[in-house]
Parts: sequence; structure tokens; C-alpha cells
Amino acid sequence: MRSVGIVGLPGAGATTIFTALTAAEGSASQRTHQAVVPVPDERLDVLGKLHSSKKIVYGSLRFVEVSGLVRRGSRGAGSLSAELLGNLRESDALLEVLRAYPGAEPADPARELEELELELTIADLAVIEGKLERDTKAARFDADAKRLIPTLERAKEALEAGRPLRGVDWAPEEHRDLTTLAPLTLKPTVVVANAGEDGAAGALPEGAIVVAGALEAEVAGLEPADAAELLASYGLTGRGIDRVIREVYAKLDLVTFLTAGEKESHAWEVHRGATAPEAAGAIHSDFQRGFIRAEVVAYDELVAAGSWNQAKSKGLVRQEGKAYVVREGDVVEFRFAV
Repeated sequence: MRSVGIVGLPGAGATTIFTALTAAEGSASQRTHQAVVPVPDERLDVLGKLHSSKKIVYGSLRFVEVSGLVRRGSRGAGSLSAELLGNLRESDALLEVLRAYPGAEPADPARELEELELELTIADLAVIEGKLERDTKAARFDADAKRLIPTLERAKEALEAGRPLRGVDWAPEEHRDLTTLAPLTLKPTVVVANAGEDGAAGALPEGAIVVAGALEAEVAGLEPADAAELLASYGLTGRGIDRVIREVYAKLDLVTFLTAGEKESHAWEVHRGATAPEAAGAIHSDFQRGFIRAEVVAYDELVAAGSWNQAKSKGLVRQEGKAYVVREGDVVEFRFAV
């Protein structure tokens, strides 16, 4: 399961966005809030009805929201504690929350993003400098440490210039090496502008997703029909939080394949470019180890055909081998032998 760390400067409303995403109330006494949430997917509901499935299993994401970030200068270093940084480093992606609602001071999401990125950059610089110092000492007798030094020096130079590591053109091997250090500015990032009910205030950074945080936190625990009615009363046709989840998937470069039957209809996530055996392994390691073939049909074709058997009779179900790369929306049956 992929994990998404939620972080923002004081007053940005990171906890509000966490509640909107998870329908879980954050406790003021806790500095870290975690919750697993299902990923909306209407295709599963259709497949469930088509196959009279007894169970529907959506994909899921774990959201982790940390408190404790302070603006620089308010208490010296102005950084997250090692414990809270650790929670963020364990995440697969980051969700950066900016204040875009009116307050005592005018909202300035673009400037706030610069401040937040600065905090994360400084945190990464401390990690890279420490690793570089250790590897420089070890380079005389450790070939791997010596090999890493040029990459670490490039990373240090970028961070000292205030440049996030995701903005540097890394060779695949360099990227893999840096990933072992879990730098925050190398992680895929989604930016959320936490707006008021009347829309966003202040200049928005390019690509920011606007979410009426307080309103969506209010509807998070409601039944879908009630939530839609309340959102409609504010002129909203859907939840911004759903856009956030879709963007997280895109930034993590995930594709969803589906399995369906009377027992259950299930959504599975794999990295883009995953082969059929790798996708089988997402279900169970035995499926990957004993993989024979995959029977595959596109979701739209299956629904149009009306059933798996009818799709087969029309020649829509393909037999794919070990080299097949799974596509978004594939409905798959795996054949394997253990």
C-alpha cells in the first residue's frame, strides 16, 4: 500500500485536509495522524453488479499527517523534529497544503509554497551532508561509498542553491541511490490550495489543486447522496479531494487493473510498466511464481459485452504471456500452477 505524507506550514490546514481525505478527526494531542482510505472507482461498482459480486474491494492509500512544522525564525531552526521527518520520509509521496482562505493576514499560497519547500530542502541538505561526510571518510576502503560521492556532491550543490532534488536530471542509477536516503524533495508531490467556500484567495502556484477544506471535511463522513446535495448547495459538482487522490496516483505513476467474479471484484495497483507476472504478484506471490498466462479484456469491452463469457465468445479476451505490460483498466484472470 502506498503512503502519502501530508505537510503544511502553521495555519495552512493540513489536519483539515487530512480529515477531508479520510473522514477521520485528528486529535490535538497527537502529532501524527494516520488513516487508510479507499480510492473511489466507479468501474468496480459496475463490475460488482455485472458479476453479482459478494464483495467490492477498492484500492487504498495511507495518509499520514504530521504536525510540528513551524515557520523559520519562530524557534531557531524552524524545522520538523527527527521523529516527524521520519514519518514523512517513509511516505511514497507528499501532499503539500497551502492556505488559500481568508485570514488575519492575506493569503499568499505561492509564497507559502516557497517557504515550505525551503524547510524540506534544508532538512534534505542535513541528510545529504551527513551521508557525504561519512562516505568521504569511507571511500578509501569502500568502493560503493566512493561511487556515491559524485551523486551526493551534485545533490548537495542543488540543495544549497535552494533547488529541490526532483528538479534535477538524475540518471536512473543516481535516482535509485538517492532514493535509499528517502529525501523529501525527491518524492512525487501534489500541491493542495486549502480554500474557503467562496474559492481560493491569493496567487496560486501552477498545478495546485483547489479544495474547500473545511467544507469537504464536513461532508467527508456523509452518505454519498447527502454529500453531493451539500456540495451542490455551494455550487460544487464533485469533491476536490477525489481530484487529489487521482493526482496522487498519477504522480506515483500507478495503473489499476481489475479482477472480477462472484466472490469479489477487486482493484489492484501496480507501477506503470509492470508485466503480467508482476501484476499477478500484487495479488499473491504464488501467482507470480507459478505464472502461466493472463487472460485480459479491457474494462469498456467487458462491460459492453455484458459478461466474461460473452466477451470470450466475441474474441475480446486476449491470452497474454510473461512479457505483457499491464494497462490501466485491464480486467484480468491469471492462470498459474504452484
